[in-house]
Amino acid sequence: MIGDIVETKQCQLKDPMDLFHSGQVVKICAPMVRYSKLAFRTLVRKYSCDLCYTPMIVAADFVRSAKARDSEFTTNKVGDHPLIVQFAAKEAQILCDAARIVCPFADGIDLNCGCPQRWAMAEGYGACLINKPELVRDMVRHVRNQIDNPRFSVSIKIRIHENLKRTVDLCQKAEATGVSWITVHGRSVEERHQPVHYDAIKIIKQSMSIPIVANGDIKTLKDAENVHHLTGADGVMVARGLLANPAMFAGYEETPLKCIQDWVDIALEHGTPFTCFHHHLMYMMERITSKQEKKVFNILSSTSAVLDYLNNYYGV
Repeated sequence: MIGDIVETKQCQLKDPMDLFHSGQVVKICAPMVRYSKLAFRTLVRKYSCDLCYTPMIVAADFVRSAKARDSEFTTNKVGDHPLIVQFAAKEAQILCDAARIVCPFADGIDLNCGCPQRWAMAEGYGACLINKPELVRDMVRHVRNQIDNPRFSVSIKIRIHENLKRTVDLCQKAEATGVSWITVHGRSVEERHQPVHYDAIKIIKQSMSIPIVANGDIKTLKDAENVHHLTGADGVMVARGLLANPAMFAGYEETPLKCIQDWVDIALEHGTPFTCFHHHLMYMMERITSKQEKKVFNILSSTSAVLDYLNNYYGV
């Protein structure tokens, strides 16, 4: 990673806010544990993804440990921009220190206020922060005050409260402190697979003057367009939909073989670990393989076996 980062200093960082001023809906790859790393970001950018997030990184570990920095954050100067680094944090100065480390190599940071996993909330991270608007405001303010680059964005990603007035209050406080945009996952902390409350995202959008990004259950480009019309959101953020079809933002209904070939080339070039390489292909081929094919493909145990399979059955 260090070699990548040294090179990245020469690159032209971008202002993500330019995307929101383009007049087009901003198409965003969500922060996904294990999955939204450099190789996958490189793939989705080839297929009309405008903005990518890193997986969530625990800021305290990142600041404290060079090993954590090397394993958690990799970028390059060839096209991995605009890039947002998402942090889990609960202390303003720790978030600032983490932001300062990535500032030369990324275009902004995002504070995770939406992760509903028990471990994160038990540690004071993620979705428990939606109940601490003053702390969120303090963290945003500290980063704004300590990062000199005015083009460096500071955003937050949240879930909604049962009482939406509390969510609007949180968002307005964050806006007043200088947050660049807010991504809203339209479910409460307790909700997992229930329908997304797009009506709530619409109300939040109408209450704010900064950009709002809609997140939740967007699986196709048509879904993205529908959510934009339903909510008025300035951007759409997609997680599982892009895992299943990294080319969805380019309008493909299912993963095209060209995209699978691109993933193989990119993953091998980046030295992607086999498990990650294989898992991505399992997701990407879900809709285009039979049950019998899945049984065979999903238990392959080496890169060479996967390459042989793809070549024999799909000519990839």
